[in-house]
Amino acid sequence: MATKAVFLDRDGVINDHVRYVNTPEDLILFPDAGQAIKRLNDAGYKVFVVTNQGGVGLGHMKEENLHLIHEKMERELERDGAILDEIAYCAHKPHARCACRKPEPKMILDLAQKYDVDLSRSYMVGDRDTDVIAGLKAGVKTIFIGDPHSPADHSAPSLAKAADWILSHD
Repeated sequence: MATKAVFLDRDGVINDHVRYVNTPEDLILFPDAGQAIKRLNDAGYKVFVVTNQGGVGLGHMKEENLHLIHEKMERELERDGAILDEIAYCAHKPHARCACRKPEPKMILDLAQKYDVDLSRSYMVGDRDTDVIAGLKAGVKTIFIGDPHSPADHSAPSLAKAADWILSHD
């Protein structure tokens, strides 16, 4: 039986991005991110991160640093009992026109195939138009973090509030 999932953008959804996150020290999780992800885990959702990381392609950060950043993020989320099933990222330059960079849906579609995800029962949560468009192209419901955003199915001020909405529509 296909499972349901929540696909999360990273910067602006799980962590603050007042400045670019190029080292593990730059990563500052939002205080409620771990609890929100744990609630989604407990409700039976697979939780994935799908993130554009063009800084790698542009040479602002090495891919090894990206892995260290993601390891730190997973360790900090695990303190709240939150588990990420997988982290997918596009390391290509912003205008490389690759199939994996959001707004293209390849990261979502690849994870859905790998984990037998029912896209009609799943969500994409992001804070940029590219996140919403990728979710729409993949056939999932979309939640925009920020002020109401027209093409998104819903808007919320934080991941915690987005999780509330997802769980109330489960």
